[in-house]
Amino acid sequence: MQIDSMSLVLRPRSMWEGCDIGVRLLQERSGFVFPCYLAVALPLFLVCYATAGLAPWLPTLLIWWSKPWLDRTILFALSRALFDVQTRPADVWAARRDVWGGQFLVTVTALRLSASRSFTQPVRQLEGLTGAARRARLRQLATRHRGVARTMTQAFATAEFSLFMSLLSLGTWLGMTPAGFRWEDLLWRPASSRVLATTFAYAAAVAFLEPFYVAAGFGMYLNRRVELEAWDIEQEFRRVFAR
Repeated sequence: MQIDSMSLVLRPRSMWEGCDIGVRLLQERSGFVFPCYLAVALPLFLVCYATAGLAPWLPTLLIWWSKPWLDRTILFALSRALFDVQTRPADVWAARRDVWGGQFLVTVTALRLSASRSFTQPVRQLEGLTGAARRARLRQLATRHRGVARTMTQAFATAEFSLFMSLLSLGTWLGMTPAGFRWEDLLWRPASSRVLATTFAYAAAVAFLEPFYVAAGFGMYLNRRVELEAWDIEQEFRRVFAR
């Protein structure tokens, strides 16, 4: 790890401050993180919508289930952004085996049900550990901090649901009759229109919020590495002796 090449100034922070610094990293590098993510997410959302003929609830479920797999593209771009390396969709495609193929079954099973996945995913994806070494690393990383990661996940889940419901009801609000807004207006739409609206609203919520969720977890991971390995001291020594 080239500590001196990082674009962040490292120092001990609380885990919640770690979330903030991850989000700030995303905000500063959103010009290439979001295009890489959307280049993968949008085609997947269309494929999910194509399953609506099988069951009206299936597209939304598939989008929800695929989020940990989509997170790998976001984390790949963020990990390069940490060192001021811009990532293009072509770079993601060139590294597709590592980004999309690595640990695929674990990603769509155990991680899908993990409430702290954005915090632990960098260990799985970036550190290259396997077996007992990876399990020990995950235990070391998460000690005393898994509760914060789960609370952060719950906060983003609440934000995602709120944004989803807001987008889903937007058309009804804009076309509101003198009688006012009624939730029944959403339920009594034609089936095809209802499936399209639900899929679009949920896909839009995921497209917007998921990069921030991954970035917050990545920030927590970096903060934990500072705690465990004194990255901040090493970074300062490198800067002093480089003068």
